[in-house]
Order: sequence, then C-alpha cells, then structure tokens
Amino acid sequence: MSLVGVSIVNVALPSIQSALDATQSQLQWVLSGYALTFGVGLVAAGRAGDIFGRGPLFIAGVALFTASSIAAGLAPDPLSLNIARAVQGIGSGLLSPQAVGMIQHYFRGAERGRAFGIFGSAVGVSVAVGPLLGGLLIEAAGPEQGWRWTFLINIPVGVIAIILAWVWIPRPLFNRHLPDGPGLPRPRHDLDPVGAVLLGLAVLAVLLPFVEAESHPAVWFALPLGILLVALWLWWERRYKERGNSPMVDLAIFRTPSFANGSLLITLYFMGVTSVWVLVALYMQDGLDHSAFESGFVGLPSSVLAAVTALWSGRNVARLGRKVVIAGMYSAILGLLLSILVVWLHAGGHASEWWLLLSLSFVGIAQGSVISPNQTLTLADVPLRYAGSSGGIMQTGQRIGTSVGIAVITAVTFGVLSASNWTVAFSTGFAVIIVVVMLALLIAYADLRQRRR
Repeated sequence: MSLVGVSIVNVALPSIQSALDATQSQLQWVLSGYALTFGVGLVAAGRAGDIFGRGPLFIAGVALFTASSIAAGLAPDPLSLNIARAVQGIGSGLLSPQAVGMIQHYFRGAERGRAFGIFGSAVGVSVAVGPLLGGLLIEAAGPEQGWRWTFLINIPVGVIAIILAWVWIPRPLFNRHLPDGPGLPRPRHDLDPVGAVLLGLAVLAVLLPFVEAESHPAVWFALPLGILLVALWLWWERRYKERGNSPMVDLAIFRTPSFANGSLLITLYFMGVTSVWVLVALYMQDGLDHSAFESGFVGLPSSVLAAVTALWSGRNVARLGRKVVIAGMYSAILGLLLSILVVWLHAGGHASEWWLLLSLSFVGIAQGSVISPNQTLTLADVPLRYAGSSGGIMQTGQRIGTSVGIAVITAVTFGVLSASNWTVAFSTGFAVIIVVVMLALLIAYADLRQRRR
C-alpha cells in the first residue's frame, strides 16, 4: 500500500488537474509532499520502533496512512489534497521501518533470507502494479472521479492490515526496550530527539532541491545547508554517545563493512533503476502517444518476474551470498541495453515497441535479485537494538537515491530531447542508468572481496 502510493498517483495527475483546477506547482506537490515526508522520518520512526515496540508503531502508521487516504480521496481542493498526501507520507515513513525491524528480530540465517524474499516479492509487485491499477480505476470510474479511487482503494487494505497486525504481530513487539537476544539484558535506550530533528532537517534539505527544483530553482541553496546539517548530526551523535547516552544511530554500525557497503550499494542502485519506469512512461505516453494503462502494462511481466525472483533469491542468498546481487545487476544492465536496442529498431521500423515487455523483464529479474537479498546481507551483522533505525537508514538512502536519480536522469533526458528526438533521449537516459548501476556493481564486488578475506 505504501509503495503503490508512490506510483499510482502518476497516472492520475491529469485527472486531478482537470477535476480540481490545480496549477502545475500544486500538481507537483501531490508527488513532492509524499516523497519528502516519507523520506524525512524513516530513521526516527525506525528508532522509535526499536524503543517503544514495532507493533504499535506499525499499526499507527497504517492507521495514519488509511485516514489520510480518505482525506485525499474526498479532497475538495488542491491544498486539502496536498496536506493529505503529506500526512500519507508520514504514515508510510512510520510503518515501513517496522516491517524490516520485525523481520530482523524474528528470523535468523536462511530463514531471514526467505522472509526478506517474501518482503521483496511484495515490493516488486507493488512498484509495478501502481500505474496499472491507477489506469484501471480511472478508466472504470471516469477521469472526474477515478483519481479519487486511487486513494480510496487504500481503505479496505488498511483496515485489513490493522486487524491482521493486531492478531498476528507477536506481543513482545508491543513492548519497549527489546533485548538483543535470549538471556541478554535489556539495553538502555532513549529517543535522542535532537538527533532525530537534525537528521530529519538534513534529509529534507537534501531532498527538497531534487523534488522541487523544476518549480523553484532557488531551492538549490538548501543542498549545502543539508550537507552542513549532516555534518552537524554526525558530530551530535558522536558527542551524545560519548556522554553515555544511546544515540538514535550508533555510528559504529558503519564500521561494519557489510552494512556500509550494502547501504551505499542500494542507494546507487535506486538512484539508477527507479528512473527506468519514469523514462518508459514518458517514452510510451509522450513519445508514442500510448495511454497511461498501456504504459503501465509494459511493466507487468517485469513485476511478475521480480516477485518470483525475490522468492528464489531469498531461499538461496544464505548459500550464494553477494553473488546473487551481482548476477541481478548484470541482468539489469542486459535489460537496459536490450531496451535501447528495441527503441532504435522501432525508430527504424524494424521492431515493435512492445518488445520492451521482454527486454524490461531482465530489469524485473534484477529487482528480485538485488533488493531483498541485499537487505538480508546488509543487516546480517547489525545488533537487534538498532534493527529499526538501521533499516530506516537503508530506506532513507533509497528515498534519496530515488529523488536524486529521477531529477538528474530526467533532466539529462529532456536536455537531449530538446536538441534531438525521443529515441536519442531515451537511449541517453538509459545509458546514464547503466553507468550508475555499474558503480553499484563495483561496490558489490568490493563487498564480495571483503567477505572472502
């Protein structure tokens, strides 16, 4: 529900603009407001789950997301919609780290890999099904009311999730101060509010230019402020620990090679691959005049393969380790190269654009082979008392990578488009994505070498 909320709105934007008479800036905030509030609170929410119990935080996040979905679906004007979307993002940021923390807490070894595999299947399907579901809802209910159902569809999902969470989540996850394992003392924890605020402001300042630069170029001045705030947060966390307190993020976890490598790897991977579906949608709709539904349909085989591959990878990551992730990245590069070939053959009249269904399937295989296996490997050596906050760090990296990647890669694509055509622009955008994925691949090989040593 949280991830579908990212992509389902994309296809609804024209309907929202027409129905609510929204300006371009207001429309941009339907996307930006969610992205910003989702990313800003992830680490703090993970930390709060570590301290106060992940069960209550998960249920609170789902409840907040569901309530704000109702508000968004009934919004009478753009301002009400944007406020509801921002609250939706807070709900997403609250619930997401708890899921990772729960898997960390209750599963070990190969079982943890299988659990993250199931989690990865949900991620793979959610990301790709959003545009398809949005297109279907708008077609069924019409452009004037269909966009409202892209939000109201969350109500039954949210209600069922809350009921099942209350029934299924083990009661220890409703208790605070969880020990690191059986027989171990409960560690001292505190929320570290100053650290939470500093990191939240830093993430906001870093993200804002990349999601709002098109509407307000002056926001680029926030980027150096964000870097300064990151440095200030790092100083505070060290000082806070030296004074005998328990910081929001113990920076010592970054000295764990598997965590540091895996976090950087997934940030780079999301910086590249997330833009694939943005460029495909632009190419299919603006370049070839296909409908939103047809554009979303291109990603269907990819999402199915992502789900299947995530399950397989989860079962085998304990045995094969980082090799699973490396193979996934090679699959992504192959899919990107084949997609460029399809676009050029289509431009020359030698192939149909629907061959993208096949070429992008290799990207789906990569999604299943990289995301959840990397999560398993990255968090394997992290102490349980930091399960939520460390998961939040990884997810924050993903959000920053996504925002930076989409902003930069679409800017490059449109820059080329202004001087050329969609074939050249699409190919250039995909070439930039290949470069970013290759950088992530270098990190994967470095991690593999360190593990062997």
